Amino acid sequence: MPSETYRRGLEIRSAVLGEEYVNRALADANDFTQPLQDLVTEYCWGAVWGRDGLALRTRSMLNVAMISVLNRPNELRTHVKAALTNGVSREEIREILLQVAIYAGVPAAVDSFRIASEAFAEVDRR
Repeated sequence: MPSETYRRGLEIRSAVLGEEYVNRALADANDFTQPLQDLVTEYCWGAVWGRDGLALRTRSMLNVAMISVLNRPNELRTHVKAALTNGVSREEIREILLQVAIYAGVPAAVDSFRIASEAFAEVDRR
């Protein structure tokens, strides 16, 4: 039986990333990847995203910046879309990525702008 933190994490994860995305991630899990899905759902989404200290919008803005700096394009694409879901505007995402350019380097920002533009196009096609 899932814990309350897991249930809360699943609720938040589905609201931010979309039920289709989360259901697919969980359905695609296998014996090797299931423990990671459980960890991400319970601790990332339940224990941290589920805290009251920051709004989901603020957490999304932080994630866009941090994931850009970490050069994780697949996660950045996912979290740019999540940021839009959480009320972050495209203009605000642009400003976040300009901040990345100054503090983390222009190459990180160039790639991040490209990925964000692709994510915007994917959202626009829906």
